[in-house]
Amino acid sequence: MKLVMIKYNAGNIRSLQYALQRLGIEPVISDDAEEILTADKIIFPGVGEASSAMQYLRNKELDKVILQATQPFLGICLGMQLMCSYSEENDTQCLGLFKEKVSFFKSTDPLMKIPQIGWNNITNLKTELFNDVPEGSHCYFVHSFFADAGEHTIATTDYCLPYSAALHRDNFYGVQFHPEKSALVGEKIIQNFINL
Repeated sequence: MKLVMIKYNAGNIRSLQYALQRLGIEPVISDDAEEILTADKIIFPGVGEASSAMQYLRNKELDKVILQATQPFLGICLGMQLMCSYSEENDTQCLGLFKEKVSFFKSTDPLMKIPQIGWNNITNLKTELFNDVPEGSHCYFVHSFFADAGEHTIATTDYCLPYSAALHRDNFYGVQFHPEKSALVGEKIIQNFINL
């Protein structure tokens, strides 16, 4: 099986690569259109800032490549946010694969630190991405922006308000948390994606 991780100017590639290697998969890391589109599975990772990431994707025409993908496709953290319609982060038009909008956490509660960093539970789990993942499982989050809950939501988390922990439409999936840093639960979610 050929699994390609899309290479662009957004981090967290290494920890994800190690997580896949632990599952016996050596990912190809590439920004080449043909390499990406001939993959059996595609992962779109990301830690960074939305507008510069989208600019890089457009400059390399990776935005068009992503929209052409027909195989199982998983966006992680910023990767998922870029798959949404719009991000408040520097007023960014995103890929539009999901209708949900990305907003900045706002809270007057001093206990609600922004960014959210740490473990939080995921609920209302739907689709085979969460096969054998217990309701209320804990995953690891690091983010200041969140995708609204909407028609494509397949898992929710509550921090300041309920929001999308995961999204799905057709062959496209996205998770806000970092499965590669979410211990056995995250490993199970990655395995479920590989099994799609």
